[in-house]
Amino acid sequence: MGIVELILIAISLAMDAFAVSLGKGLTVCNVSSRHAMIAGAWFGGFQALMPIIGYFLGYSFSGLVTNIDHWIAFVLLALIGANMIRDTLWSDAEQQDGDFAPRKMFVMAVATSIDALAVGITMAFLSVNIWIAALVIGVITFVISAAGVMLGCRFGDYIGSKAGLLGGVILIGLGVKILLEHLGVIG
Repeated sequence: MGIVELILIAISLAMDAFAVSLGKGLTVCNVSSRHAMIAGAWFGGFQALMPIIGYFLGYSFSGLVTNIDHWIAFVLLALIGANMIRDTLWSDAEQQDGDFAPRKMFVMAVATSIDALAVGITMAFLSVNIWIAALVIGVITFVISAAGVMLGCRFGDYIGSKAGLLGGVILIGLGVKILLEHLGVIG
């Protein structure tokens, strides 16, 4: 997996956190850099941690599935992407509040980073350097989440509806690319 694919995965994974951050920004009357840093730290931290956990889970049984690892990567990325698209198109918007307390942020950070756990499992099959991948995912999510809080008060309703859709399409596309590369269709 190259740096471009890693950055695209990081951006895709950050879309859920971005949408939640936009919602948080919409609900805070006077958004400050403190709010942005809190959201960025929680979402970026969990988006970095979950792929590491997933990687070690996947690595523990990757030797058993080396002949079908590209299919597993494709299926996981396609399912995650399809779920993001489905959630964007057919779910009711979550009620957001302006509470940045640790208990609230923890729950939201875990909820938005479950996809990153599955991506970490996929990365184990692709022999990715998980430390670099986690760093890239965490930093990109931090920046995107912090920006989401700041943008939320201005453009949240318009941007939020598109973020999950874009992330889902990117993940499905990357899954197809991985599959086609391993099948020898593209080089």
